[in-house]
Amino acid sequence: MLRIESVLTTRAVVTALPQTHKSNNSTLWFQSVPRSYKLCRNPLLLNNSKRKASYSSSNSSRMTSFTTRAAVQPLKNADELIDSVETFIFDCDGVIWKGDKLIEGVPETLDMLRSKVGKRLVFVTNNSTKSRKQYGKKFETLGLDVSEEEIFASSFAAAAYLKSIDFPKDKKVYVIGEDGILKELELAGFQYLGGPEDGDKKIELKPGFLMEHDHDVGAVVVGFDRYFNYYKIQYGTLCIRENPGCLFIATNRDAVTHLTDAQEWAGGGSMVGALGGSTQREPLVVGKPSTFMMDYLANKFGIAKSQICMVGDRLDTDILFGQNGGCKTLLVLSGVTSLETLQSPNNSIQPDFYTNKISDFLSLKAAAV
Repeated sequence: MLRIESVLTTRAVVTALPQTHKSNNSTLWFQSVPRSYKLCRNPLLLNNSKRKASYSSSNSSRMTSFTTRAAVQPLKNADELIDSVETFIFDCDGVIWKGDKLIEGVPETLDMLRSKVGKRLVFVTNNSTKSRKQYGKKFETLGLDVSEEEIFASSFAAAAYLKSIDFPKDKKVYVIGEDGILKELELAGFQYLGGPEDGDKKIELKPGFLMEHDHDVGAVVVGFDRYFNYYKIQYGTLCIRENPGCLFIATNRDAVTHLTDAQEWAGGGSMVGALGGSTQREPLVVGKPSTFMMDYLANKFGIAKSQICMVGDRLDTDILFGQNGGCKTLLVLSGVTSLETLQSPNNSIQPDFYTNKISDFLSLKAAAV
């Protein structure tokens, strides 16, 4: 069984966070997890809002202690970084593609890393709308040769997490999310209900109306959902609040996502936030930046985490995911994070390196020849 931790390890360039800012929550059992389920301490408690609050409150004390903070370095020596690791983990949205459009130079870069220098490539996405098999088809459609075994989506992580805690097979999972979660739950052998088919359901509010729910639901999994509605909010709320020991699991808490390459769209965090508000419960997050998927793939492939470089476009998910796992980190500016945001005094999450896009690996290698 995998050990699941929520360790806050923002790796500052000059210093680590003082011990006084360590969250007390990291030593507690998650409030919605029944003790009969197999779960270790530190089960992915910290959410994005708490992390941001912690970073914000600790910023003034760090600035008091240190008059300067070394700026994060742009990637200049691609060969040195490539030679220092065995595996590259890539986020997908904003790194490999935007919406359904491939980012320039990606095929050549992946081919160079895989074929010419022999690196293992793994693709990890917080997007739960597709299963691993469905993501495999998207890679193929975009002309990329990526196998299903190299893909780890948060839809898969939700099912893998339930298996890791021996979630009872006689219990059901209510899904607020799309087809990817349903397919992964089915492959894992779990009963489920909800999903897209509840997207058209409406509640007729009239005097004395009582909404029924399935009392055998033992977990509510919330992911990105384009068919989100009030019926789903109420049904999920009833399960979490009224079914003893019902788990509240989030695939991710991303504020925005790339549905198209034209603009950013509200992400899965908005759906998770609605359930958090109605239940007054904090979810257990299985996607980035929690270390669950990192631990899973490190165990699966036998990878030493110090030999991994995490490449992503988000500071509070991708880069923190890599840092929490003890990996090297490379931020690309082809997605959500701008150079201005990275260099802002209010940003405390510093990657090891940054660059414009992953195809910079090619131009930097060429310049070094």
